[in-house]
Amino acid sequence: MLDSGFPLPTPHSRPLRFALCAGEASGDLLGAGLLDHLRARYPDAEFAGIGGDAMRAAGLDSWHDSSELAVMGLSEVLSHLPRLLGLRRTLCKRLLAWRPDVFIGIDAPDFNLGVERRLKQRGIRTVHYVSPSVWAWREKRAEKIGRSADRVLCLFPMEPPIYARHGVDARFVGHPFADEMPLQPDRAGARARLGLDRDAPVLAVLPGSRLGEIHRLGAIFLEAAQRVAQQVPGLQVVIPAANSACRDAIARLLADSRLPMADARLLDGDARIAMTASDVVLLASGTATLEAMLAKRPMVVGYRIAATTHAVVKGLGMLKVDRYALPNVLADDDVVPELMQDDCTPERLAGAVLAWLRDPAAMAALEPRFTELHLALRRDASASAAEAVADLVSSTHG
Repeated sequence: MLDSGFPLPTPHSRPLRFALCAGEASGDLLGAGLLDHLRARYPDAEFAGIGGDAMRAAGLDSWHDSSELAVMGLSEVLSHLPRLLGLRRTLCKRLLAWRPDVFIGIDAPDFNLGVERRLKQRGIRTVHYVSPSVWAWREKRAEKIGRSADRVLCLFPMEPPIYARHGVDARFVGHPFADEMPLQPDRAGARARLGLDRDAPVLAVLPGSRLGEIHRLGAIFLEAAQRVAQQVPGLQVVIPAANSACRDAIARLLADSRLPMADARLLDGDARIAMTASDVVLLASGTATLEAMLAKRPMVVGYRIAATTHAVVKGLGMLKVDRYALPNVLADDDVVPELMQDDCTPERLAGAVLAWLRDPAAMAALEPRFTELHLALRRDASASAAEAVADLVSSTHG
């Protein structure tokens, strides 16, 4: 029910107010880029909400730090649930008192969509920036998201048509990674930064950015790398770790593996540099596949989830795609090999990596395809997102 006790102010009665809420480091960077462009459009506007260092530096009056929302994993979420629900109630109450002209929830859908829904019911315009993966599974979520957000800002071009099927206003704004990463990667420079031989074969191995992924995939990926090393003299293996916990987990797996540490370099971060420096990337399905594509590198994608979870997801028809890796989804073609569930074995992963290394012509043919996909995603995402928000504001105030 609409609350008529809070009339929306006109833009003439006070400066425009933008509320933003970002839930983790990636959202903080997205929010900072958006904020910069909104401030350029509306120099007198006020910006407040939840953000991190980047958004504060861009001019956000941060009522809470984005780290307060950054919890991952079922057990961790459950243990923090009372605090998160309390924070959401507090935020909604403060927002309803402040009456922003628009609220922009940046990713963190479990938190932000609830805030958006409550504010939308009270007559405040709402935007959700970064669509959940409705293209991959549970498409009907699009309809539910539309009940929370007046407009959805999508990073991928295949997403707005899905929302349109459910009567939801969604705009493709481009992907910030495509803006950040060069169209022509500096492979020699990346190798120099990592101290790698300019001409030696290099395999980058990325078994995931979460501990659960590393526990499921790490040993399989390292055994695959060991098998490739047996077939490729002088192979250099680089393994970027997303954080210290992931580094420790990978180091333990390396100690137990047959891959000598002398042949493997464990890196603190530097995933993009490692991918750019490599001949082939062996990686877990996820956002990293997009970065490998933008680095123009051949890749082999593997993934496993718990067998019972996979059976439930497939049995209930929640999974709607035959392709999982983002390069394949964007190209609508089997551009890179995907080895999922029972196919994700050391033997098959190693075989797919070796197939790339033994076919330079196929490797070279990928680059123009990946460049074409890169250009399709390069839309100056922050400026495009600001344009979509400004359009919503102007349609409200005339």
